[in-house]
Amino acid sequence: MNRFSKYAFALVTVMTMTFVAPVLAADTATVTATVTAQNISVTVSDGTISYGIMPVNTSKDTTAGSLNDAQTANNNGNVAEDFNIRGQNSAAWTLGATAASEQYTQKFCLTSCTSYPTSYTALTTGYQTLANSVAVAGNQLFHIGLTTPTATATYTSQSVDVIVQAVAD
Repeated sequence: MNRFSKYAFALVTVMTMTFVAPVLAADTATVTATVTAQNISVTVSDGTISYGIMPVNTSKDTTAGSLNDAQTANNNGNVAEDFNIRGQNSAAWTLGATAASEQYTQKFCLTSCTSYPTSYTALTTGYQTLANSVAVAGNQLFHIGLTTPTATATYTSQSVDVIVQAVAD
């Protein structure tokens, strides 16, 4: 091989390695990511009201001057929650804004609840706001009052439950 051929071969070899050879360098990085499922949870303490036997067209409430049985809705979830509240019709009585024949009233109160039904809001069978933006592990104290129908043909125990709902704030 002559000198020119040797130089040409060397030049081609260097050029091939320089321009054709792949680059074999790489690097990686990680994005650390976590997620927690949203948990909406509410409980009511003590969760039971016993009105007992009541004459028609009379009232009782959960304040200290009556049954002394305030209720507390607790946020057991992992996000702030809004609490809603509703009543229900019983087997024989309809829930209404005022007492009437075969119609009872049930009302709730958050503050200044000393004189039922003053400062109380009538429950309906649809949800109403009880409290907004209740923090995780926070709670809302509330009182419930009930007035029996002005007249009734039913003298058996009636289920007049109050339902508290939690939704994400």
